Amino acid sequence: MPPEPAYQFRAVTEKDLPTIAGWLAEPHVAEWWGDPETEIAAIREHINSVSVEPLIVKLNGKPIAYLQSYDPHMEDDHPYADQPFGTLGVDLTIGVPELVGIGHGSAILQQFVGQLFTEGTPRVIIDPDPANGRAIRAYEKAGFRAFDTRTSIYGPALMMARDADEVN
Repeated sequence: MPPEPAYQFRAVTEKDLPTIAGWLAEPHVAEWWGDPETEIAAIREHINSVSVEPLIVKLNGKPIAYLQSYDPHMEDDHPYADQPFGTLGVDLTIGVPELVGIGHGSAILQQFVGQLFTEGTPRVIIDPDPANGRAIRAYEKAGFRAFDTRTSIYGPALMMARDADEVN
């Protein structure tokens, strides 16, 4: 695992979409994401969304990952609206293949979730596919714990959470 690097998070812009599209075509990403054109169209819509915040994660000034946070209470009929008020959901994809599996995923989440807790978010959820063992291990390493399994319009999900009041 790399030493605790400081990651930078910035809003996605139209100029980032070709980079994200390239990441979506990588085999380690394509296995877990939908059709790249559909996904890019959704990310484009999120750029000006009030319910989803799409972000580029940078390491040493270079884009390495896509991260989004969302409020499940701001979308009608969101499958996770049963979570406590103030809960935010996150999704993370490391796009650069050679950076997968060496600790960046858990480190990015630890840093980002720590920032959310500092801002007052009480709970953060993440919902990997139950078959995505690599992601689940990274999320557990970042402090997330499984609490439910669900099937929604997004497919099967292992519901995992970190709560601010459990942070030491």
